[in-house]
Amino acid sequence: MRDRVPGQSKVRSLASLVRIIRRSHARGRRVVFTNGCFDLLHAGHVDLLERARRHGDLLVVGLNSDRSVRAIKGPGRPVMREQDRARIVAGLASVDYVTIFDEATPERLVSRLRPDVLIKGADWAASRIVGGDTVRRSGGRVIRLPLLRGHSSSRLIERIRRSGRR
Repeated sequence: MRDRVPGQSKVRSLASLVRIIRRSHARGRRVVFTNGCFDLLHAGHVDLLERARRHGDLLVVGLNSDRSVRAIKGPGRPVMREQDRARIVAGLASVDYVTIFDEATPERLVSRLRPDVLIKGADWAASRIVGGDTVRRSGGRVIRLPLLRGHSSSRLIERIRRSGRR
């Protein structure tokens, strides 16, 4: 994974992001973190990321690796490779940085990055938000945002599969 050089990708390594976030915190900037698979990016994803960005000065997105997505979603997923998903998410104006993680959860990312705000969709119960305790212990906030109705990558994939059987 290449680190950012002026004019290059916003996709960064964890080590690089730790340094960036330390500098941001030193300047008094509020760092927001969210994570997901973002397999077949849709309007619901864009909406959530835009609203997440409003809660701080810098939005960092943790993106599940291909291996991580397969472990969570099963065979046949992800539809898009991690490098493509990362580039698409990084291309959104609301997103400042993207990092790919290989674990099943973003626990290690959250503990290393120490964001001020952790965002998840309201489909996640507060007690199940990975890293929430870590963020709250360091004085941060965990926010559950309502999802845009009718948008789901899994439903979209199923609809595409059904349309191919006709």
